[in-house]
Amino acid sequence: MPSLKELKDRIGSVKSTQKITKAKQMVAAAKLRRAQAAAEAGRPYAERLSAVMASLAGKVSGDSAPKLLAGTGSDQRNLLVVVNTDKGLCGGLNSNIVKAAKAKAQELLAQGKQVEFYLVGKKGRAPLKREYASAITSGFDTSTVKTPGFEEADSIAAELITMFDEGKFDVAHLIYPTFQSALVQNPTVNQLIPVPSPQVSDEGGAVVEYEPGEEEILEALLPRYVKTQVFGALLEREASEQGASMTAMDNATRNAGDLINKLTIQYNRSRQAAITTELIEIIAGAEAL
Repeated sequence: MPSLKELKDRIGSVKSTQKITKAKQMVAAAKLRRAQAAAEAGRPYAERLSAVMASLAGKVSGDSAPKLLAGTGSDQRNLLVVVNTDKGLCGGLNSNIVKAAKAKAQELLAQGKQVEFYLVGKKGRAPLKREYASAITSGFDTSTVKTPGFEEADSIAAELITMFDEGKFDVAHLIYPTFQSALVQNPTVNQLIPVPSPQVSDEGGAVVEYEPGEEEILEALLPRYVKTQVFGALLEREASEQGASMTAMDNATRNAGDLINKLTIQYNRSRQAAITTELIEIIAGAEAL
């Protein structure tokens, strides 16, 4: 049974931990509002860009289609672009993303296809390296910047497009968390390269003529679409990280409070037992005299 001093020291230690988790919770809550607003503001642009691409892709086919849209004609070599966070203390967010990446890799390997990984963020590297050390080709370090933005997304997309042009892979899949709320961040797996042809709506609409031509516009628009998808994944990652961190730190703060209460009760009982023992010894000594 621990002594009174040990119990008192442990209560003090847990209280210090509770102050840290409470502070982290408040910081994450403040950052979450900005990150959520940024993620939600980026979604309409991506949706509108997809609509424009749907209109263009429906008019371009065959040999005239750019490589980013037509692909290499094969889907044998697959690249999984896994977007993880750079910091921990955010619950099961990173482990869920890694699970989704492993599930996609196992699905592709079961079909007899080759799988390689391109890692963004630090926290997903270790678990993937343990199982797919030889399949990790390269990655991008976002820990050097405070908040990754369009400049980092531009660099990632440019590197991926260069790898595609050099024939290092046939299909790239983007795996990242999609923010829904502070409690829910769902892993999402989307095909990134070649750009999937969006579904064209059958509803009637205005007839749009493009100048100089659909092929030329797609040549410029497709790389921007890839950059937008990567940028959206980074925004979703930031919002998901802050939401998961706020929830995890709130749970840690509550658990610390419960532990403090239990230790305090144990401390009081031990203290009362020690006082009772001393009183019994004093009374027994007095009676003996």
